[in-house]
Parts: sequence; structure tokens; C-alpha cells
Amino acid sequence: MESLKEKTVFITGASAGIGEACAHAFAREGCHVLLAARRKDRIDVLARTLASTHQIRAHAFRLDVTKQPEVGAALASLPAEWKQIDILVNNAGLSRGLSSLHEAEIRDWEEMIDTNIKGLLYVTRTVLPGMVARNSGHVINLGSIAGHQLYPKGNVYCATKYFVNGLSQGMRMDLLGTNVRVSSVDPGLVETEFSEVRFRGDRERAAVTYANTRALTPGDVAEVVVFCATRPLHVDIAEVIVMPTDQASVNHVHRTA
Repeated sequence: MESLKEKTVFITGASAGIGEACAHAFAREGCHVLLAARRKDRIDVLARTLASTHQIRAHAFRLDVTKQPEVGAALASLPAEWKQIDILVNNAGLSRGLSSLHEAEIRDWEEMIDTNIKGLLYVTRTVLPGMVARNSGHVINLGSIAGHQLYPKGNVYCATKYFVNGLSQGMRMDLLGTNVRVSSVDPGLVETEFSEVRFRGDRERAAVTYANTRALTPGDVAEVVVFCATRPLHVDIAEVIVMPTDQASVNHVHRTA
């Protein structure tokens, strides 16, 4: 098991859900955590909590991953002690809408593509050269079971997660011969703000997604992310699909009522 103590971990989308859970999990391992999200008020509180609880350094900054100039400028202006990123957790992502392609809102497509595809690319392109130069680092991409199996009306969202799957494979090819590792952690049903975001704040509709079943928690997924990061340096957990026991496929979920 590789010790993560004193490593610097950069987590995007850290204000809630899996990103927030990853911040807690890495801080428990003694990592210094660099937190980015659009909701800076949330990550400011999180950073203070983690620093005081675990006696580590924590730094929060607002970031919209969909804006490439902002990504570059924000990372370039980080204090010196945060310049060397050892682990990048590409967690920022979202889904919008649940419609047939011919009925969907184009603004929903643009938001998913800008965040799930372009945002991941912008952040990775900015961070990865430093890892390659140091011949050390780990990129962990948060994918989805939806990057392996499609579901009705999930068309564009699923396609963005297929992209994450394909990009992770391509990155491993590009980085072959270096000590930079790439992992993809692909969860099934996780109870977070995901569905509430998808349905633009319709909590009643979002609750149906998780009703009468035992979904994963963000902490469950964060444990898998940390597991990937703590393997010996010659071991790369390339891909992990993690599902709740009550889910057999993207379309098969056991519900008690």
C-alpha cells in the first residue's frame, strides 16, 4: 500500500457529493487537499473543516471547468506550495434532462458536453504536463456505469461518459513509459445531488431515482478512489465499476415497493 501522507490532491467539483467525500477520504490519509468548485462558499467551509480536523493543508478556489482561460489562469496563480499536484481527481460533471434526442433541449447538451468533456480536458491538459515532467502522478477520472451501458433517454449524457472511458484508455497509451497512472472509477446508482441537478431542482422527481432501493453513498465511491491511489507504484487500477448490491445493470435496480 502506497502512503499518501503529504501528497497534494486536486479535486474538481468538490462542493458536494462524491467530490466532497473524496476530500474527506484523502484528508484522512494525510493528504493536502486542493478544492475547486463553482460554489466557493461550500468549499471554503470544507477546507477549514478538513484542515482543523486532520491537521493538513487545505486550499479552496472557485473554478468553472468549462472556461478554459479561467482554468489556466486559476492554476497558474496558485500559491507556490500548491503548484505540484500529485493526484488529480476529475470529478466535476453533471447531467441535464432526460429526453429523446429529437425532443431534448440543446442547452442541456451544451452544458453536459462543456462540463463532462471539455472541462475534464481543460483541467487535465493544464495539470498533466507537470506530472509528466516530474515522472510522477495519478489522474483519477470519475466516469459512470453510463459509460459502459446506455439507458433510454440518457443519450448525450451517456455519450459524455463513454468519452471519459475512451479518454482514460487513450491517456494510458499516451503515458506509457512514464510513472504517471490513470484510473477510471465508474459508479452505478449513487445518492447525491445528481438527479436534482438533472431535473433542475425538482426534488420530488429526483427522489424517485433513489426510492425504495439501497444506492451507493458518496463515501462508498470515495473509498474506491482512495484504493486506486494507494496501490503500489507499479500497479495501476485502470478501471473500476462499482455498483450497489441492488443494481445489476444500468436498467436493472431492485426496489422493495
